[in-house]
Amino acid sequence: MKLCVYGAGAIGGHLAVRLHRGGADVSVIARGPHLTAIQAKGLTVHAVDGTFTVPVRATANPAELGPQDAVFVTVKAPALPQVAASIAPLLKADTSVAFVMNGIPWWYCNHLGGPLDGRSLPRVDPGDVMRTALGPGRTIGGVVYSASAVVAPGVVEVEQPKSRIILGEPDGTLSDRVKTLAGLITAGGISGEATPAIRTEIWNKLISNLAGGTLAVLTGTAPKFIYTEPAAEAAALRMMQEAAAIAQALGADPAVNHAQRVANHKSMEHKPSILQDLELGRPMEVDGMFDAPLALARLAGVEAPTLELLVSLCKLRARASALYQ
Repeated sequence: MKLCVYGAGAIGGHLAVRLHRGGADVSVIARGPHLTAIQAKGLTVHAVDGTFTVPVRATANPAELGPQDAVFVTVKAPALPQVAASIAPLLKADTSVAFVMNGIPWWYCNHLGGPLDGRSLPRVDPGDVMRTALGPGRTIGGVVYSASAVVAPGVVEVEQPKSRIILGEPDGTLSDRVKTLAGLITAGGISGEATPAIRTEIWNKLISNLAGGTLAVLTGTAPKFIYTEPAAEAAALRMMQEAAAIAQALGADPAVNHAQRVANHKSMEHKPSILQDLELGRPMEVDGMFDAPLALARLAGVEAPTLELLVSLCKLRARASALYQ
């Protein structure tokens, strides 16, 4: 199966190695020194189950790769307009495109049902460029649990003891294409899961990211240290409750064991990716991670005062660093 990973950073690089080990013909879209290193020496992943180096075709230009059976988009949300402008050469009539990203995805309202069905989300897909580039039917949703970082050009270090990638159709069916892609991931050595409830899985991760991410941006530290302050823990719990209420109003059914979520993060020294972006001067995923959930809350008529305050403060922090407009 011919697969392309568009955005071979920490998550994309790890995914590409797993897909290659699972038997797929894998290529990657990368850039800069990371691209040069992959072209010269392949992709290396250091993970709990071993160190793996695999040869993959790598380029910054999708036109060099040609049509694929499926594409995994693993870029940060601010890069989506660039993806929309350049993805066409990778697509044939039946190419699937799986978005394995954080936050509320641009396609969230596709096949949602109810009054918001089919609605555009301009904060995460300005001008509907992604929707226009792909057309109907290609999109697969994805959620990833794989705390990792690029530690040197061409080298990814995975901190997550048990990495997971969950894939699902926006229309809630359990399709053969999703099961096939999840199977390749599993064959590569981590958990690939197919779900009929991808929006619930999006919220299961986003609830923690909303609380931990906002507090991390404002404090400049990892969850292990944030939650030593009782007031910070209380604020996180309120944000989780508000986020779960938004999800439920939109028909998702996330877990509501928020105290356990906080407990799980009290030992986490890995900084959230949005804080890493702030520290490294990279564009921050404020819209998809923070603003889009609040936009959905307003559309659904759900009040989220703690989220509104913390997200507003994070926007000010990001703007002050010239990393968000």
